[in-house]
Amino acid sequence: MIGLGILALVYGDFAMVWQPVAPWVPGRTAFAYLSGLIMLFGGAGLLNATVTWSVRILLPYLIIWALLKVPALVVAPQIEGVWLGFGELAVLLAGGWTLFAVLAGLREGSFLSFATGENGIRIARILFGVFVIPIGLSHLIYTKETAALVPAWLPFRIGWAYLTGVGQMACGLGVLLSVFPRMAAASEAGMISLFTLLVWFPAILRAPKTRLPWTAFFISWAIAAGAWVVAQNIGKKNSVKPSADESPGSLRR
Repeated sequence: MIGLGILALVYGDFAMVWQPVAPWVPGRTAFAYLSGLIMLFGGAGLLNATVTWSVRILLPYLIIWALLKVPALVVAPQIEGVWLGFGELAVLLAGGWTLFAVLAGLREGSFLSFATGENGIRIARILFGVFVIPIGLSHLIYTKETAALVPAWLPFRIGWAYLTGVGQMACGLGVLLSVFPRMAAASEAGMISLFTLLVWFPAILRAPKTRLPWTAFFISWAIAAGAWVVAQNIGKKNSVKPSADESPGSLRR
């Protein structure tokens, strides 16, 4: 998130193919800078004592980012690439929602209590499971494009495209149907992590001054991190951090 924030501030723009605001929108550049600041400070806040406020700010930001992709789903639902783009953001949102569910520290009785604790983790898990499926499906529909991203030193590049696509769909179904759900989510997180390291990190080395590899790397790494967060919290009980003015004993168990 810090990396994406820096890129937004450097270029005064959104994350390229993942951009949520159309070029014709008035004040688009100002929104891009605001987005960069939210990602920069929100990401930095996850690393220190301000984590509670960071997850409270990042969740609505990620929700808005995902919702701005919904019009494309309505206009062109027959295009799988649209579902792929939304699915990637939905996995990132699932990770942010899980962090919120565990770390938001809301007061008991808050109107957002439904989004925290075990119920919040369950919502994030369903979101994750559903939208991992179109990500995997894209490998089967856009096989040629997927295979082109497979490192040249790996044999049977088309086979890897099919294998990873089917594997991702299986991971989504495993999470949804509770068939080894934690293992399924961890497998998906591992695959996205490998994609990041094998596809986008070498792209950065080949063209370190080009914007796209850096953007794709940071987006892919954030999505992988979101998947790991979901996987880590599947099956956990009482995963709620109390707010600063509440003792652990005051929380409903």
